[in-house]
Amino acid sequence: MKLFDGIRVLDLSRMLAGPYGSMLLADQGAEVIKIEDPDGGDPMRSMGPPFLPDGESAYFLAINRNKKSLALDLHRERGREVFYELVRQADVVWENFRPGIMERLGLAYSKLWSLNQRIIVCSISAYGQEGPYRDWPAFDLALQAMGGAMSVTGEPNGRPVRMGLPMADLAGGMFGAFAVAGALFRRERTGEGGQIDLSLLDCQVSLLTYIAQYFWTNGRVPVPMGSGHASVVPYQALPTRDGHLIVAIFAEKFWGAFCRAVDHPEWERDMRFAKNRDRVVHREILMPLVEAAFRTRTTKDWLERLQALNVPATPIQSVDRVLGDPQVTQRSMVVEMSHPLHGKTRTLGTPVKLDGAMGLDVTPPPRLGEHTDQILSQILKYSNVKIAELRATGAIA
Repeated sequence: MKLFDGIRVLDLSRMLAGPYGSMLLADQGAEVIKIEDPDGGDPMRSMGPPFLPDGESAYFLAINRNKKSLALDLHRERGREVFYELVRQADVVWENFRPGIMERLGLAYSKLWSLNQRIIVCSISAYGQEGPYRDWPAFDLALQAMGGAMSVTGEPNGRPVRMGLPMADLAGGMFGAFAVAGALFRRERTGEGGQIDLSLLDCQVSLLTYIAQYFWTNGRVPVPMGSGHASVVPYQALPTRDGHLIVAIFAEKFWGAFCRAVDHPEWERDMRFAKNRDRVVHREILMPLVEAAFRTRTTKDWLERLQALNVPATPIQSVDRVLGDPQVTQRSMVVEMSHPLHGKTRTLGTPVKLDGAMGLDVTPPPRLGEHTDQILSQILKYSNVKIAELRATGAIA
C-alpha cells in the first residue's frame, strides 16, 4: 500500500510547479485526475522542443506520469456542475491559477467547502493570495530573481545567473505535496479540510535558510561565490589537469586526510590552516595553493587518491552520466514505462522508497481527455446517454 492510496486529487494545475507537485502525490498512490480545457489542455503539452516523434512534449512527459486526464470545460455551467459532483467525492483540489481566477470560475474555496467540508484546497501562486504583488504574473525565473537565489548564484563579480534547475517551481511542488500530506493528517484527527495558500516567493525565501541568518548576524549582504561556501574551506569545484571535481572538507576530521592525499602534509601543521575557521580567514592564501596542486593530476587520479583516504570528493557528472550511473540505476531512479505509442520509454523514478518498493509501476502521462468517459461513468455513475449529452454541449471532450 502506498502513502496516498485511496486519496483522490482533482488537479487543475498547469505549467511546472503544479503538475510536478501533483505528480509527487500520484507517485505515492493518489488518484490524480488532471482536469484540462478540452481546447488544447495543459499548455505544457506543446512545450518544446524537444518532442517525441508524434509531437508529444518531452516536458509534459516528465511531470505528468501516473495521472488520469478529464477534458472538462469549466467555463460552461454544465462543466462546472460535473466538477462540483467530483468535489463531493474528492479529497484534494490542487490548483495554481493566479489569485482570483478560481472565484471567477465559480470555484471559490467557500463554494467547494459548501459541497464537501472535508475538502483540502491547495492553491499555489507566484506571490500568494494577498499582498502588494498578489496579481503580478511570474514564472520560475522571476521567482528566483525576487527570492534572492539569483543574487547568490554564479561566479564572483559575474552577471546574474539562474540556477540550472527550476528551483522556484520545483520547491513549490514539493512544499505543496508536503502541505497536502500534513492537511490530510490533520483531517484524520479533526475531520476538517482546509485551504492551503502557497506562495512560490515564500518558498524561495524559506530556502535562504542560513544565508538569511548570516546576513542578520554579520550585516553582510551575501554575494555569489561560484561553487564555494562562505563558511567552509576547501569546499568547491577544483580544476584538474583534464577537467574538474569537487572537494568538500565540511568536517575537521577530513582535513588531515586531504593534506596527505594531495602530498602536502605541511598544510596540516600550518597554523594559518589548522582549523576551518583559520582556513576561512586565509582562504585567499590557501586556495591558490590547492588549485595549483590539483592541476598536476587528472580527475581520475585525484578521485582515486582522495577516495582511498575517505575524503569527500566526487566527479562533476553531466546529465548523460548521471542517468547511467550505477548508484542511480541500482536505486531505480531511471525506470521504464509502457507508452501506448512509443513502447518502452524511460523516465525518472521516485526517490521515495516505501517498505523496500522502488516505485517501478509507472504509467505514462495521459492523452488529453483519455479518461473522461471512465471517470464520469465509474466515479459519478453517469450513463452513456448523459455522457453523450455533455459531449454534445461542449462541456466535455
